[in-house]
Amino acid sequence: MDLGTNMFHLLIAEDAKTIIHEQDAVKLGEGGINKGYITDAAFDRGIQTMQRFGELIRRHDVAKARAIATSALRNASNGQDFINSVKVKTGIVIEIIDGDQEAAFIYEGVKAAGCLARETSIIADIGGGSVEFIICNDREILWKQSFEIGAARLMDRFHRTDPIPPDSINALYLYLDDCMQSLFAAAKEHPVHNLVGSAGVFESYAVVMERAKGHTLYLEQTKHYTFNQAGLMALIEKIILSSHRQRIETAGIIPIRIDMIVTASLLVRYVIEKMGINDVVMSTYSLKEGVLAGMV
Repeated sequence: MDLGTNMFHLLIAEDAKTIIHEQDAVKLGEGGINKGYITDAAFDRGIQTMQRFGELIRRHDVAKARAIATSALRNASNGQDFINSVKVKTGIVIEIIDGDQEAAFIYEGVKAAGCLARETSIIADIGGGSVEFIICNDREILWKQSFEIGAARLMDRFHRTDPIPPDSINALYLYLDDCMQSLFAAAKEHPVHNLVGSAGVFESYAVVMERAKGHTLYLEQTKHYTFNQAGLMALIEKIILSSHRQRIETAGIIPIRIDMIVTASLLVRYVIEKMGINDVVMSTYSLKEGVLAGMV
């Protein structure tokens, strides 16, 4: 189980074959992400989802389970209360991991998807609470860091008017300039060949682009996807300039991402432009697949 700031995921597998892949838009960070607590409504949604996951685990006679919690729970003042409640109600023991561990699991997941080669890549995993960047190749991690600048945090801070105004975009970019100096220093030491987007918003980009061509992209049957760079940048620009209604009407953007996709897209564009990246790939494998790889 991957218990993120926006989504809770359950992955049940046997002999490397997926049996169950469930996800719930719990929105654990809604209303409290930058205040350091989980609101009552979000707390209740999380408990309900964990009870459902617990029932699925029992129904499928799961022999070994791990529940991994990331940014929202590790930073919430009442995160331990949530963990205790889940244990009492479901028997599931939640592990809180730090950003360094999170990045390591993401690397293993992306590596399992076959997205990495001998050339140096940078993996970007954009969550609601945190963003992990990993500079790596198919043999090793060269550098990694987790930043508490997830899409939900950025939206709460900068995207309060829709469409997002130019002044807010400029303020967000100045904020990123201040936050991400260590990333650009690492990229100078380890020049990157391409960007690998780990699931999340990158899945939305791929689905939207394929639907615009009249195609259906089945994510559950896809491990990785190579973007047309010009098409990706045009889509990102369109999303940044869009209204809430226009995003709702864009086929391929799931409801949980309708608003957060704006700040996520600004972050993606910022990194691509700052680092001069011309090759972007999407991996559907991420943290939960990385955790699973270590369990088998």
